[in-house]
Amino acid sequence: MGITGWTWLAVGGTFALYAGVALWSKAHSAVEYYVADRTLHPAVAGMATATDWMSAASFMSMAGLVAVMGRDGASYLMGWTGGYVLLAVLLAPYLRKYGKYTVPQFVGDRYYSDGARFVAILCAIVISFTYVAGQTRGVAIVLARLLDVPVATAVVIGALLVLLFAVMGGMKGITAVQVTQYVVVIVAYLVPAILLALLLTDSPAVPLAPGRPLTPEGAAWLGVPAGQTLLQALGGLSRDLGLVPLTAGARPRIDVFCTTAALMVGTAGLPHIIIRFFTVPKIRDARATAAWALVFIAVLYLAAPAVASFARAGVIATVHGHRRADAPAWLLEWERTGLASFQDRNGDGIMQISGDPAVNEVKVDPDLLVLALPEMAKLPAWVVALVAAGALAAALGTAAGLVLVIAAAFSHDLVRGYLAPRLSERAELGWARAAAFATVLAAALGALHPPAAVAQIVAWAFGFAASSFFPVIVLGIFWRRATREGAVAGMIAGMTVTALYLAWFTVRRDLNVPAHWLFGISPEGFGAVGAVVNAVVTIAVSLASRPPPEEVQRLVASLRYPREARR
Repeated sequence: MGITGWTWLAVGGTFALYAGVALWSKAHSAVEYYVADRTLHPAVAGMATATDWMSAASFMSMAGLVAVMGRDGASYLMGWTGGYVLLAVLLAPYLRKYGKYTVPQFVGDRYYSDGARFVAILCAIVISFTYVAGQTRGVAIVLARLLDVPVATAVVIGALLVLLFAVMGGMKGITAVQVTQYVVVIVAYLVPAILLALLLTDSPAVPLAPGRPLTPEGAAWLGVPAGQTLLQALGGLSRDLGLVPLTAGARPRIDVFCTTAALMVGTAGLPHIIIRFFTVPKIRDARATAAWALVFIAVLYLAAPAVASFARAGVIATVHGHRRADAPAWLLEWERTGLASFQDRNGDGIMQISGDPAVNEVKVDPDLLVLALPEMAKLPAWVVALVAAGALAAALGTAAGLVLVIAAAFSHDLVRGYLAPRLSERAELGWARAAAFATVLAAALGALHPPAAVAQIVAWAFGFAASSFFPVIVLGIFWRRATREGAVAGMIAGMTVTALYLAWFTVRRDLNVPAHWLFGISPEGFGAVGAVVNAVVTIAVSLASRPPPEEVQRLVASLRYPREARR
């Protein structure tokens, strides 16, 4: 059986499994649709959270960006994992103790203002929509290769799949599916990584592979002398080709710092992650859920740097210096999707890779590197199929959770909270599913013409979360003096400066280089600046306005000091 047959078998089998699980666990009430009836064990909630987290950006783009950017790409890895520490310590237990469905509900009640809640609803929709557009693009990339169709066609098919999983089961159904998807994602990521580690270094320890000596077969594949480690071999090849070394970077250090910070605080402000901590039965279970999620996430993230080194090695070994007539099958397949290309600049028919854009003849989208890696190394066809199934599981798992957040923000917070307070539960679920449909349609339109790689689009969502939710949630928990005027002003200010900065460099892509960045900070890292702006504005306006009512201050005390609240 060839790659196509194995891929259809793997993808079809896993999809049938997901559909069966979703139908079996379909939500029948609002509390099941939004927070799974608050009956999840922390380990189960942690595994589902990890699947929510390990999106197409983690599975496909993260290692691809490290392979292309070197050290600079590691800011995604450090920021996304470090954010969970903030989440577990600063937010998770307190928000679970609050005990509602959504982040806008917390903001509205804590800041005793329908206006604050309305602004929070808009922020949640912007954050989640940006994120889901990236995931839809990730689904489309996998389907484009699987179905051998243009990416535009694959976007439409992917949007329908996202809608199916989001609308069918709500949080209860999505959680059950995501637990299943976690297993698929991890197996799909680690199996080819272990096989490549054995092939190149004769050891199955994937995280340690870059520092181990190459096998004779690995050295011959890369065309380097025997006895070198994988990192040493890639370092020499990268210098010869003018590429950024894996252990170095080209971006300003302040940008690496700000990108990492934006991703960290953005993690702690993401509504689709925060809502997970409303699904466990006890307050202490919220912190346990974060700990379990870190364990499950670490399984993939510890392997990602090694996968990045395998990907760079694979591109160099199979493409550079080869005649166009002998181009590898993986490159030809991805060229048909429009995500890879060859331009013979000097007319010699030889494919040349170079760090100089004026010399480089091969363009490969970073998002496809992990998917193409098994074919680069000529691993069995079933491994290629397994990776495709894992990538779809990662993208669909996160996209469904994000669509649910938007649906909840629209139906529960906006329609029932403002427009129709007496709306029946059945009608509310109808509004939620209609909102999910509209969200997926809009995300598909955005995915047709993405402004950046999947991981970078996802990083923008983190920047929005960092500049809108994180400061007002933390101040709302730990500072009684924070007022509604301060929260509204802070969210608007932080979100506005971040959105304007991203919009400018989206329109002027030609200026999106370090020389034109404000303070040397990239669009992916500017969320950290937005978070500072939000915090400063919130504190300043709060100090200049009337203190919160006494009952609100007691609410803050009850979140952290139960005994004090009872006095």
